[in-house]
Amino acid sequence: MDATQRRRIEQMRSTGASYSHIAAATDLSINTVKSYCRRNNMSTEVLPDTPAAFGTMCNNCGFPLEKDSHKRFCSDTCRKAYWKSHPEQLNRKTQSPSTCAHCGAIFLAYGNKKRKYCSHTCYIAARFGKAAK
Repeated sequence: MDATQRRRIEQMRSTGASYSHIAAATDLSINTVKSYCRRNNMSTEVLPDTPAAFGTMCNNCGFPLEKDSHKRFCSDTCRKAYWKSHPEQLNRKTQSPSTCAHCGAIFLAYGNKKRKYCSHTCYIAARFGKAAK
C-alpha cells in the first residue's frame, strides 16, 4: 500500500464510505482496508448523511461528488476508464441492422444508419476491385 492509497482510505473513511467501497476504489482487498482502518482507529460506522450513504460518489474511483450532483463520475478520465472496463453496461440503442453492399453479410451499424460496408476490407474491395493489404 502506498501513501496515495493511505490518504485515499483516510479521506473516504472520514466521509463515511464502507470498506467494500474503499477497497473497490483503491484496488486493495477489503481485508487490507479493514486492517488499516482498525490499526489507525478510524470510525467503523457509515454515517447516514454522507456521500457513501446517498451514492454520490464517483462510480470509478469512489471520490465524493458534490451534494445534489446528478453526475456519476468525478472526471472525464474516470468516466472513460469505467466504460472501458464495463462495456456490457453500455446502452447502445442506436444500433441498426444493415446489409453489406459488397459481400451481402448482415451487420449492426452503431450510430450510422447510412453505413454501406461491414468492414474496411469490403469497402476497399468494392471501391478498388481488390482486397485490402
